[in-house]
Amino acid sequence: MTIVKLGYVAMSVHLTNASPSKTMTFAQFSKIKDRDAAIEKLERISVENLENCLRLLKHNVANDIQFFRFSSKLIPLANHEEVKDWKFMRPLKGILSQIGDYIEENPMRVDFHPDHFVLLNSKKKEIINQTIKTLSMHRSLLKGMRVPTQHRCVLHIGGGYDDRELALEQFIHNFALVPQPIQEMLILENDDTTFHLRDALYVCEKLNVPLVFDYHHHLAHFEEEAEGWEQDWGRVVQTWEHSPLPVKMHISSPRDEKNFRAHADYVDPKMFMDFLQGIKGSVPEIHCMIEAKKKDEALFQLMKELKSYPEIEIIDGASFKIK
Repeated sequence: MTIVKLGYVAMSVHLTNASPSKTMTFAQFSKIKDRDAAIEKLERISVENLENCLRLLKHNVANDIQFFRFSSKLIPLANHEEVKDWKFMRPLKGILSQIGDYIEENPMRVDFHPDHFVLLNSKKKEIINQTIKTLSMHRSLLKGMRVPTQHRCVLHIGGGYDDRELALEQFIHNFALVPQPIQEMLILENDDTTFHLRDALYVCEKLNVPLVFDYHHHLAHFEEEAEGWEQDWGRVVQTWEHSPLPVKMHISSPRDEKNFRAHADYVDPKMFMDFLQGIKGSVPEIHCMIEAKKKDEALFQLMKELKSYPEIEIIDGASFKIK
């Protein structure tokens, strides 16, 4: 038997006017002639994004959802070179503390997944430096919420740069350049075009970093000679051995056969059950992040559909046991 808890990404389709990703481009910022006024606008947007995060967390608790990924676009222009004098954490202390209070009162797993331009296997020093700055910003937000930072930030390995093996080794080399507190925050996932499950396992085992298994990515891109992901599942679980958190995976479904890599609006319950049948009993608990276009509605729909399977025992609105 395994307990399964479902989560979703960043925003709700059920809450109105609750976007945590309202933004301001540098072009818009530059058009405001009074720089102090421009900074104040950035601060208002950032605080509003975080206030909407708190609304989302309250929505989650009302629906038994204990797993949530924050948007990585909470603080517009946080690391822009032209706004580097902006001490963006100062105006956020109050709302971050409120979010932290709420998480302490209603324990839940929260984390981040920075955008694709956050690359750790580039050969360009400026890209590595920008990546470290961006990851540091994510860590500061977690610290501001008083959320333990270990294993809270998912990254892809990065680009193949025409030599996949060399790109893997470049990631391992560059990882040593990352400050230890940020290293401890990171977890890696297999992707759908370049680095398959065994590539990701190679890096994770070398660096003692947990691996987030993305099932949809694996179906889109896997090692041809591999006998099946189940053969490597024990290795995936092993990467989480020293983590304070349960094993995490990503679940989504293809939009259609032609657009197999694109995410569908909802999760195909049969596809998800195929995965669950392969892992049940291997871990006491697993957290599954739904990466579907319909966000929380995809979670609610999946829970409804899973009720028809006899091996599923519903616990609450967002978790169940598979026997």
